[in-house]
Amino acid sequence: MQRTTAVLFFCISLLAPSAAFAQNATQEVANRQQELQNQLNAIQSQIAVQQQLLDTAQSQHQTLQTQIDAFNAEIKRTQLQIQAIDITIAQLSSNIGVHNQTLSALSSQLAAEKESLAQILRQTQVLDSYSAVSVALGSQDVSGFFSDLDAFASIKSALADSFNQIQQTSSSTEAEKEALQARLAEQEQLRTVAQLAKQAVQTQEQEKKQLLAETKGIEANYQKLIASNQRTAAQIRSEIFMLRGSAAIPFGTALTYAQAAEKATGTRAALTLGVLKQETNLGENLGTGSWRVDMSPNRDQPVFVYITQTLGLDPDKMPVSKKPYYGWGGAMGPGQFIPSTWVCYGGFVNMNTGDCTNAAGMNWNQYWKGPWQYVASQDRVRKLTGGNAPSNPWNARDAIMATAMLMADNGAAAQTPSAERLAALRYFAGWTHANNPAYAFYGDGVMEFAAQFQQDINQLNGS
Repeated sequence: MQRTTAVLFFCISLLAPSAAFAQNATQEVANRQQELQNQLNAIQSQIAVQQQLLDTAQSQHQTLQTQIDAFNAEIKRTQLQIQAIDITIAQLSSNIGVHNQTLSALSSQLAAEKESLAQILRQTQVLDSYSAVSVALGSQDVSGFFSDLDAFASIKSALADSFNQIQQTSSSTEAEKEALQARLAEQEQLRTVAQLAKQAVQTQEQEKKQLLAETKGIEANYQKLIASNQRTAAQIRSEIFMLRGSAAIPFGTALTYAQAAEKATGTRAALTLGVLKQETNLGENLGTGSWRVDMSPNRDQPVFVYITQTLGLDPDKMPVSKKPYYGWGGAMGPGQFIPSTWVCYGGFVNMNTGDCTNAAGMNWNQYWKGPWQYVASQDRVRKLTGGNAPSNPWNARDAIMATAMLMADNGAAAQTPSAERLAALRYFAGWTHANNPAYAFYGDGVMEFAAQFQQDINQLNGS
C-alpha cells in the first residue's frame, strides 16, 4: 500500500497548472501588435483624407478636372485600403500563432494528464483486487491503512478536477482559434475583393488617359463627349444582368424583381442590384464548387442535402461556390446564401427545436444535423413573392427577394446612405465585424454600384 501511495504521488507530480499554458501573448508579440495598430491608424487617417477629396470632387459640377480628381482619389483610397487589409491580416496571423502555441502546450499537458489518470486507474485495479481485510492486514498499522485510502481518494479527485480544467481550457482556446481563423478567412476574402477593385480602378485610370486623349484636355470637348455617351432607355433595357449561379436575365427583368422586392421589404431596388453585382464580381470560380468538397461538413452539408431534396434537385448537380484555401465555400445562387442562412428565409426548421436559429442553445454540431423539415408557413420568401413552395435560392426572383430581405433585416429599409452601406457590410461580414474599417471597401463598392443602377432607373423613369 505504501508503494501504491508513492506511485499516486508520482502521477500527480506530472501535472502542471494549466494556467501556465494559457498565458497572454509575450511582450514581443504585444509590441508587434501595437506597431501594426499604429500603422493601421495612420493608414486609416490617410484613407479618410482621400475619401474627403473624393466626396468633394463628386459633389462639384461635372468637369474634366473634377473627373480626373475623382479618379485619382479613388485609386489612392483603394491602394490604402489594401494596405490596411494586409496589416489586419498580419495582426490576425500573429494572434493565431499565439493560440496555436497555447493549444500545442495544452495538448501536451492533456496527454500527461491522461497518462497520469491511466496509472491511477491501474493502481485502482490493483487495490480493488484485495479485500479491505487483506489490505488492512497488509498495512503496518491502522492509521497507515486509512492514510493510503484517503491519499488515493484525494489525489484521484484532484486529478479529475485538473483533467476537466485542462479540457475546458483546451476547448476554449480551440474556439478562440477557430474564431480568429474565421476572421482571417474574411480578411483574405476582402483582400481578394480589394485587389479586384484595384484592377477595376486601374482600368478607370486607363479610361481617364483615353478621356484626356479624346478631349485633348479641353473642357468643351469633355462636355460634348459626356452628352454623346448618355445611354438611351432602350439600351438600358437590353442590357444583360449577369447573376452568378443562374442563367443571365435581361436587366429589365432583374429590375422588375428588385422593384417588387423594394415594395415588399423597403430595400431600394438599386441597392439590391448593387449587392448582387458586387457578389457576382467576387471571383471567376465562384459557383463551380461541389457541396461534398467545398461546403462545411458539419454546419452546411446536412442542411444543403435536405434543401435540395425538398426542391427535388440533385445536390451533386447544383452549383455552389468553391472554397478558398482559408475556409469553407458552398454559397448558393445569385444571392450567395450559405445553406445555414437560407434556412431562416426558405422555411426550414430543426425538428428538435422548432426554429432555424438554435434559440434552444443545442450543441451546434448536433443542431445542424437536424432532422430538418420544410414548413410552408415559415417560408418568408414565398410569403412575399407569392410563388410556389418551397422557395429556391437558385431562382432569380426568389434570390433577389431574399437578398432584399436580408438587407432589410440588416437595416437597409431606412434608405439612408449610412444605413444602406452598413447593411451591405453586414451582408458581407456579419453584424460583429461590419464596423471594422478594413471591410469598408465592400460597402463602398456596393454603394457605387447602387448609384450606377439608380441612374439607370431614373433614366428609365424619365427623371
